[in-house]
Amino acid sequence: MQKKAMILFFLITQMLPSTLVLTSLYIMFSKIGLLNTYWAPILADATLGIPFSIIILRTYFLSIPKELDEAANIDGCGHWKSFFLIMLPIAKPGVVVVAVFSFVYAWGDLIYGITFITNPNMRPITSSIYNYVQQYQTLWNSTMAFGIIAISPVVLIFIFMQRYIVSGLTNGAVKA
Repeated sequence: MQKKAMILFFLITQMLPSTLVLTSLYIMFSKIGLLNTYWAPILADATLGIPFSIIILRTYFLSIPKELDEAANIDGCGHWKSFFLIMLPIAKPGVVVVAVFSFVYAWGDLIYGITFITNPNMRPITSSIYNYVQQYQTLWNSTMAFGIIAISPVVLIFIFMQRYIVSGLTNGAVKA
């Protein structure tokens, strides 16, 4: 029952909009002196991305046969050693999927970059594009060039990690 309640809690945190937790995060970060640092948006994106990562990795690890862990324990591996030497290499596609999705979520984040960083030279690229669009006149050629530069790391990651993403999504989706 506790496992189901924890998964339900993680699902509920995924349903919360970013604007709902923004004020509390701003107050916390201002009290500990993280405003106008890179740590504020990094921590905000990481803490809000962890429930998604746990849900994806949980379904992936549930699809791995428990007999592999039991065989490793019989062969003398402890829980940590069996996790790092046997389970983690098997779950590599799932871990890559979570890493890519977390990166894309953090890379495309606009609200935390604008809220937590007020120095225009320190802002992430998405908030720089947002600030580049002017009120009365928009230079569309420059904006589109800026957009192409902004999406190129994401496109390159998807091109190079495509086989891991496809196998990670298909393996973790089906429970035997």
